[in-house]
Amino acid sequence: MAPGLPAGPSSSLGEVAKLSSPRHILLDAQAQTGFLPVCDHYSGVEARMRKSLQLQAEMAQEFGTCVFDVTLDCEDGAPVGAEAAHAALVASLAQGAAPGARVAARVHPVGHPAFANDMAAIVGEAGHRLCHIMVPKVESVDDVLEAEKALYRASGGHVPLHVLIESPAAVHRAFEIAAHPRVQSLSFGLMDFVSAHGGAIPSSGMSSVGQFSHPLVVRAKLEIAAACHAHGKVPSHCVVTEFSDASAMQAAAGRAANEFGYTRMWSIHPGQIRPILEAFAPARGEIQLAATILCAAAAADWAPISHEGTLHDRASYRYFWQVLERAHRTGRALPDAVQGWMSNDPQ
Repeated sequence: MAPGLPAGPSSSLGEVAKLSSPRHILLDAQAQTGFLPVCDHYSGVEARMRKSLQLQAEMAQEFGTCVFDVTLDCEDGAPVGAEAAHAALVASLAQGAAPGARVAARVHPVGHPAFANDMAAIVGEAGHRLCHIMVPKVESVDDVLEAEKALYRASGGHVPLHVLIESPAAVHRAFEIAAHPRVQSLSFGLMDFVSAHGGAIPSSGMSSVGQFSHPLVVRAKLEIAAACHAHGKVPSHCVVTEFSDASAMQAAAGRAANEFGYTRMWSIHPGQIRPILEAFAPARGEIQLAATILCAAAAADWAPISHEGTLHDRASYRYFWQVLERAHRTGRALPDAVQGWMSNDPQ
């Protein structure tokens, strides 16, 4: 048992493991989105897609859980004129992924000629292996509905949709889009969003620094995060294009997590994965505090408790449970007394 946890049989690992998961007790309807890894790694060239899947398997073994998704990219990865062949390759790679792998695919936009074939080939052949489908350039709920129809046509009605918000009009409709039950996560498409303003936002608005200071970009990020949190969905932060600058990546990921309300972030280079995990992981002291409070709460059958002179009840219990979940999703070490909860929860 980790130091500082309450003593006695009610806080032992065996007793804690017998209890229903705090997720089901505390989060109710929010439970659907709680287990998305904090990093979503994109690759579209065959060699890089294969290396990404290999790296995912290696890091899952290292951390004891799958700490990032691999999204195989058809939109930017498919050579012009070879979209069908690329979709077939993505389906094959998804089918051949290691057991327990979290593999997704980004298809072409709903209005693109290759969209229907992407969905039929990838979802139809590998839907049972997909953790989600990413649909880019979503402008309204109508696009979500079209993507949902394509899922059903390919017998993929169980596959969640992630959508990419890339225009001012889409930002305006973010709350409506996030409300759709098929949508699991909204991502912000920074570069297309800046380009959609016809030069009104300077190119510096796409940089690792400027994207956190230009008012229009900041407003869009906050709208998307707020829309997701309003509907129990996961806000996923945009890319940092300076992929060789580790300090810029670390700073951007930290601001996305701590200031802008994002709980997930895109990676476009293997070197960005660990900085994202580090930035989105809770501090060791916060993990210890969360475990201590939740074990005491469980021993009190989730009634209010006092810890070091501070009152805690279900409102704070929800927060501290989410701390433990985030620690688990980022591969942090958890105190023994709470590990049973994580092993009993779905991945």
